[in-house]
Amino acid sequence: MSDRSAKAHTSVTDRVRALGPRRIAALAGCLLLLAPPLYLSSFWLQTGLFAMVAVIAAIGLNLLVGTAGQLSLGHAFFLAVGAYGYTWLADDTHRSGTADLSGLGLPPLLAFVAAVLLAGVAGAAFSPLSGRLRGMYLGVATLALIFFGHHAMLNAESYTGGFNGRTVPEMEILGLSLGDADDGLAVLGVPFGGLERLWYFGLVLVAVAALAARNLLKGRPGRALGALRDSEVAAAVMGVPAARYRAAAFTVSSMYAGAAGALLALAAQRVVPDYFSLLLSMDMLAMIVIGGLGSVAGAAAGAVFVSVLPQLLAHYSDALPLVVSAGSAEPGLGSADAARFLYGAALVLTLVFAPGGLVSLRGGRAARALRGLPRPRRPAPTLPSTSPQPSAGATTGGDTLKEHTP
Repeated sequence: MSDRSAKAHTSVTDRVRALGPRRIAALAGCLLLLAPPLYLSSFWLQTGLFAMVAVIAAIGLNLLVGTAGQLSLGHAFFLAVGAYGYTWLADDTHRSGTADLSGLGLPPLLAFVAAVLLAGVAGAAFSPLSGRLRGMYLGVATLALIFFGHHAMLNAESYTGGFNGRTVPEMEILGLSLGDADDGLAVLGVPFGGLERLWYFGLVLVAVAALAARNLLKGRPGRALGALRDSEVAAAVMGVPAARYRAAAFTVSSMYAGAAGALLALAAQRVVPDYFSLLLSMDMLAMIVIGGLGSVAGAAAGAVFVSVLPQLLAHYSDALPLVVSAGSAEPGLGSADAARFLYGAALVLTLVFAPGGLVSLRGGRAARALRGLPRPRRPAPTLPSTSPQPSAGATTGGDTLKEHTP
């Protein structure tokens, strides 16, 4: 090997070492996520897309609940705003069955961005309440959004399609359709349909959502929200305007939910009111608690666990005991009910043995958390003797005792 090639090899090795094991693992994971469209079937691709939707929504909710300390039970409402907002903005006015559906016919990518902003506007409209309420009071107030949204989705038929919902227009970026277009696109001999193309669009959205959340948490807004969560009085002394930061956190969280809702509409290809129920909001809360409050990685881990589990149980219901497929007359649990039992148990175990969530089970802390053992402490110093010592200058049998020095 020549000196020049040896120097080049040394520089590459030094660069790899400078990245660190965590960055190398993250880079390897990102490269691994590029491969599924080339090998997996449509079921697994759609399951992965639903997991991406859950990750984006959970990151946004974690900013509100885990970082700002604000409870929200209405996250599903903002997912609905994003899903129906994209559908209405991207679709044209037409007639479907007996319903006349309206639409603006905007370019799909512009409609997607506008749907995210529309969800943010909805969150900002609610922000006067979110800036002044906290804890259970805010949770009850956001709960009203679920019932209001469900009523609007059923009755605003020209916008939502009513009970039957409406079909979602395909995403198109720079003339490339992300739907099932018959244009002969193939990569390495694998035909790329709608799910394969949408997979990479979802990966980009997840990466943008995660990076934005990490930068926010590391910056001044994240520190201010953390101070508000820990002590509002201390934050006020440091000059943090509580109402403004809480309102901003609610607005940003709503925009995350809007992006997740628009991606959900594209993955499902049809939106109906039953998607956005109170159960979806409860699932979102379970995701961030199981994954770890205040952590972007924890929110992503909890979202994947809670969103993928029902799909796996439904897919393998024939091979699992006590689990039956949907619509089966045999005794047993449906896949959705079995999934809720399982991640309900996971939620209880997390609260008992790992209050920090899945993200806290890293390295040597995992075994201690699972066993419920405290962190080992340094042993206390052992005294030479536990019997009381006579004071200096005391006499025993006419002799003077010296002061004991251990």
